[in-house]
Amino acid sequence: MNNLLTVRIQDKMTSFSKGQRLIAKYILEHYDKVAFMTAARLGATVGVSESTVVRFATEIGYTGYPELQQAMQEMIRNKLTSVQRMEVTANRIGENDILDSVFNQDIDIIRRTMEETSHENFYKAADAIASARKIYILGARSSLALATFLSYYMHLLFENVLLVQSTSEGEIFEQMIRIDENDVVIGISFPRYSRKAVKAMNFARKRGAKVVAITDSNLSPLAEPADYLLLARSDIASIVDSLCAPLSLINALIVTIALKKSNEVKKVFQNLEDIWDEYGVYEKVDEHKSEPTI
Repeated sequence: MNNLLTVRIQDKMTSFSKGQRLIAKYILEHYDKVAFMTAARLGATVGVSESTVVRFATEIGYTGYPELQQAMQEMIRNKLTSVQRMEVTANRIGENDILDSVFNQDIDIIRRTMEETSHENFYKAADAIASARKIYILGARSSLALATFLSYYMHLLFENVLLVQSTSEGEIFEQMIRIDENDVVIGISFPRYSRKAVKAMNFARKRGAKVVAITDSNLSPLAEPADYLLLARSDIASIVDSLCAPLSLINALIVTIALKKSNEVKKVFQNLEDIWDEYGVYEKVDEHKSEPTI
């Protein structure tokens, strides 16, 4: 657990009331669960009032319970095991409808991403990508789906795009051996962070390439080597990684770059449409065709 929070609690332990000591003990022993509890639920769990929980948060130096909760979420971002994730997910949903709960969580994640993403970093990253000689895209584990999606559209916009295959560290460096200051690498990783992605980003930075990181927090290990940090929230307490916010961010990045290169992109897409029509790539749907009778 975060040493600062531990120190805060231990420094104040002798001055806590009986109820506050119960809260402190529960947090120290079950911080992974408390990080996603409301103040009211934490109070009910340990047998104190919601107001006692709120006073506890301010007593140890936070502006309120939300700030204490956020501190706990940040510190466990890369520590929750799959089993803990399942337990937290079940506790959060409780008796609520699962489908509605997941939709609402994703809506909240996208809203928070809109509030926290730096517009300045976003547009500077888009400029760097648009002017790069070669674009390297790297995403490991569940983030590979995001990297593949981004790579597909970047290939339509640019000639020199490489989706780095992250099967082993040796192969990653072999694929990136020619990277230099004329290139851009886009690294994507969310908790639990890929060690290979972090090493690849550091390698690119040392070679002078521009580094774009798409991740979830300033505390992410991808943040340090990044020239442009694009933050997208993910649901770290879900059984599966919620990637709706980073996917939305990537969509915006693709659209921004396409509009910057609109004249070139129009020609490319026109050529593609001609090829798709000539070779029957897509099934044509006749909207005026009558429905078959049964």
